[in-house]
Amino acid sequence: MRAIVIGAGPAGLAAAACLVRQGVETRILERSDAVGSSWRNHYGRLHLHTARGRSGLPHHPMPDRYGQYPSRTDMIEYLEDYAAHFGLEPQFGVSVAAVRPAEAGWVVHHSGGEDRADAVVFATGLNGTPFRAELPGIDGFSGRVLHSSDYDAPDDLTPGRVLVVGFGNSGGEIALDLAEAGAEVTLSVRGPVNILPKEIFGLPITSMGLLRKIFSYRVADAITAPVLRAKIGRPEDYGLQSAGKGPAAQVIEDGRIPLIDIGTLGAIRDGKITVRPGVDRIDGDTVHFVDGETGAFDAILLATGYRVDLRAMLPDTPQVLSAAGKPLVSGGESGAPGLFFCSYKASAEGQLRQSGMEAEEIARLVGTQGGV
Repeated sequence: MRAIVIGAGPAGLAAAACLVRQGVETRILERSDAVGSSWRNHYGRLHLHTARGRSGLPHHPMPDRYGQYPSRTDMIEYLEDYAAHFGLEPQFGVSVAAVRPAEAGWVVHHSGGEDRADAVVFATGLNGTPFRAELPGIDGFSGRVLHSSDYDAPDDLTPGRVLVVGFGNSGGEIALDLAEAGAEVTLSVRGPVNILPKEIFGLPITSMGLLRKIFSYRVADAITAPVLRAKIGRPEDYGLQSAGKGPAAQVIEDGRIPLIDIGTLGAIRDGKITVRPGVDRIDGDTVHFVDGETGAFDAILLATGYRVDLRAMLPDTPQVLSAAGKPLVSGGESGAPGLFFCSYKASAEGQLRQSGMEAEEIARLVGTQGGV
């Protein structure tokens, strides 16, 4: 049995380690020059929002010295150590062009040639391609425009007036980072949101998944709603629009992770970050918002997330993807024998934990030939 794993981030390393433990000959293809490339490109102040004990990958926990919430540097070190621990040696600098079914297994066409395997695991993750919102007039903006994936530290944009577009975890944390560095920060939030505190009763918010195991997710949301209101208030208290559904429902039904607050709400309350609705258009350095308000800015940071589109890489197997190119099944049998996808499903309990669980299930299926 031979498998090829595409991607050497957390999901790819976890899948490869679990496959190796099943006795499957495994090769990892990675287009960058190191493991965990996305982590290396994240902004400097980033720490996990999930607790260390629930964030380790299968069969090799994170060391206690990382503390409760490991940093970006800790994560990079951990992924390097994880690969070494299991003897994983990804082939770096290899870009996969297409994966096609063959008479026996699969053929992976890549920049180094082609390889055959009984099973192929896509593990390029949810942070695939940065999505740069096409705001009307942004091409003529007179200041600097960058995506959150290009941001490292406040020096990139301060001092000055910065508009952060988007209120996911990256947008909220980068806005706080800039405000603490002295920038004049405005957050443009187009739609309704859910906000969670980082901890409740001293427990990480992502450790509260037990409720969702006992009750349906909507009942769990109803139970926790009064606690959340008492802890952080309502979105409307910060000039934001409530999602109209609980955080678990937002993840399960919409695939959207709520903002886990690490201080952004306090900065909004203290006037260090201004909240505005969606952008209507941009004229020069002036941004017009949908409520009729305007503002002049020196820079725009697009915290508008990422998109997953694997259609070009799977030209002969469109049935396993949505119309937009996202895998229909993550962490199980895809519907095409021997083809798997790991960590393409957003999880309220943390993406690393989700990656590990899916990796173990995929390895079980491959190892028992249940998926090939």
